[in-house]
Amino acid sequence: MRNPWLAKNPFMSAWLSAANRTANTVRGHATAAARREVATAQTAATQQIVDFWTGKSFVNAAPSRKRKKKR
Repeated sequence: MRNPWLAKNPFMSAWLSAANRTANTVRGHATAAARREVATAQTAATQQIVDFWTGKSFVNAAPSRKRKKKR
């Protein structure tokens, strides 16, 4: 006698396929966002290092004042 729990279920197969497709889409979006964040952080860190070693960070150390418009 065949076990009915082991028989193929087309509805379960379709549901699992859709769930896997959705999970992979979400994973892809999360991975892309993480890579963008890492790239932004690396760019900022590199810019800070270059600014430090070129002396640019010491030149603009004091914040500049905004000029008022004359009436």
